[in-house]
This record gives sequence, structure tokens and C-alpha cells, in this order.
Amino acid sequence: MRPRLTQAHAPLTREVSVVNELGCVDTVSIPAERALTVYVDKRELVTLMTLGAHPELLVLGFLRNQRLVSAVDEVDSITVDWEVGAVAVKTRQGISDIEARTAKRVVTTGCGQGSVFGDLMAEVDSIQLPAASLTQTELYGIVNAIRLQETTYKSSGSVHGCALFKGADMLVFIEDVGRHNALDTIAGWMWMHDDTPMTGADKVFYTTGRLTSEMVIKSAQMGVPIVVSRSGITEMGLDVAQRLGLCAIGRATNKRFLCYSGVERLTLQLDQFSSAEHASRPVTV
Repeated sequence: MRPRLTQAHAPLTREVSVVNELGCVDTVSIPAERALTVYVDKRELVTLMTLGAHPELLVLGFLRNQRLVSAVDEVDSITVDWEVGAVAVKTRQGISDIEARTAKRVVTTGCGQGSVFGDLMAEVDSIQLPAASLTQTELYGIVNAIRLQETTYKSSGSVHGCALFKGADMLVFIEDVGRHNALDTIAGWMWMHDDTPMTGADKVFYTTGRLTSEMVIKSAQMGVPIVVSRSGITEMGLDVAQRLGLCAIGRATNKRFLCYSGVERLTLQLDQFSSAEHASRPVTV
């Protein structure tokens, strides 16, 4: 049984007056940022800083990726009230040992979220990613789809975008002030999708932000075996990706990319896309 969700809305941008380098007054848009305090079964859990585009899905995905709930039907309802900047989560059976499970907090590199509960590496070795592959043509299709997407970033900057793809087809695109929030919102969307929760087996996760260890771990927890970033990867992010057999592709812009790990999941089409500009040592998979 799916949880009941409100459909709370809040403005995503705000117009402000600025003075540019010529001394002229102009009006520009900036992203909204607001605090959302999460209460689970009347117990205060955390305050998230968010754009507020899809707060119910954000909170659902946050609980999923923090490993506080293991199935969507454990949540009865999520009620967001922007008047007080709070969200009430009601579970069906409560969350066992919630005090102990949220006692340890790890400060992360992520903006907009800032911390995760528990041990980042807990349960990593138990994750088994499904077999999946991505062609070079599909990768370029993903990059192009992001380029053409109308975004808050294009109008106001200062936000991160994340998307879920099936091949080169974009299923959902989410922006927030932090890439973790955007990823969590996609996790919530997957759980609420269609009649049964969506699996990540044939999906590709895209982010504009860097691939840190926690981003790689969250993608793996969602069952998504291939991640693509416009940015790069951290050392720990690479270590975790290699440990999981996850395909991590970074610096993906136009026709350029770097595959940091899991190259066996990437079907290269060198004859089709090779040129003098991209000439390099051949890759053997």
C-alpha cells in the first residue's frame, strides 16, 4: 500500500534587484531555499535545506537512502506544511531503534543536506548490482537531453540537477539546492512510480555534481548500476564504485567523457565516434 502524500507547492525562484559591473540596476531570479523540518511519528529527525519542488518525494527518498525504512509500504503518510516549514511522516509500525540508528551522524561533502545517519559503508558489501550496459550512443543521448532540458539552473543558477534515464530516455529530472536532495527525490519518485516500485536495473543516474562516496552508495542502494556526472569523482567515490562493480562516468560533456570504473558495462563505439580530435590509446574491454 502506497503512502498518502500531500501536494505542497512553493515558489522555486525569487526576483531580486542587482547592480552589474556597469553600475546598472537589473532584475534577476535566484533559487528559493527554505528549511523543512522532518518529524517522524512526532519525533523531530532532521532539518533539510531544500528548493521545495517535490518535498514529499524528497522526504520519502531521504528515509529510503538513510536506510530508516526498507519498503515504501512502511510509510502511511507524508504531510508537508510550508506555513510552518515542517513535514509530518507517519509510519505504519514505527521505526525500530530509531534513536540508536540516528545517533551517529557523518558530516558529508554534500551541500543542502550535510550529513547522513550511521556508517556510510554499512551494508555496502551486501549490495548486488544487476547486470546492465550502456552504449556510447546512449551516453551521448543522455548528455544531449540534459543540455536541452529547461532548468531552474539556466534561469537562476545555484542549483544541482539529477535525472533518471532508461537508455537515452529521460524518465524524471529533479533540481534542488543540493545534489543529495535531488537524488533522494528521485529515490522517492521511484518508490511511488506506477503500481509497483520501480527498480534501477535498467536505469542510468545522471548528476551535475561530483561523484562522492555517498552519491555512489545512494545510487547503488537504489539498484542503479550506472552513474554519469558532468563533474568528476572523488578518491573514495572511485573506491566504492570499484568495490561495487558500478560504472562511474564523469566529465561527460558534448562528446567527451571519462569512464572511471565498470568499463565492462560501457559499450564503446570507437569506429563511429573516433576522430583526430579524440585520438588516444585504444581501450580493450
